[in-house]
Amino acid sequence: MSFTMNICYKGQNGSAKEFANEMISSGLVEEIRNKEGNLKYEYYEPLEDNEAILLIDSWKDQESLDKHHKSETMNKIIELRNKYDLHMSVEKYILAESNYKDDKYIRK
Repeated sequence: MSFTMNICYKGQNGSAKEFANEMISSGLVEEIRNKEGNLKYEYYEPLEDNEAILLIDSWKDQESLDKHHKSETMNKIIELRNKYDLHMSVEKYILAESNYKDDKYIRK
């Protein structure tokens, strides 16, 4: 069953945005988007918190995410998160029904 996670990264002095920019410029974001089972991986800036970055991360199933968590890619993400001294909170949403073919907000 597919699901979406909202991951909020918080730091100080713009470090969360710098983290997201390095994730993108280093190619890690594209690497994750190309992983089997990834449906969406996009960063957003909350309007009311300049020290936060929101990641919306959707996966086909838990097995796909588990493989990602065990990959070298995940180790690189952890290194960057530590480099920028970020703290994170995670919310997970499981879709009761989904038809991703018709969802204009999900990358196909």
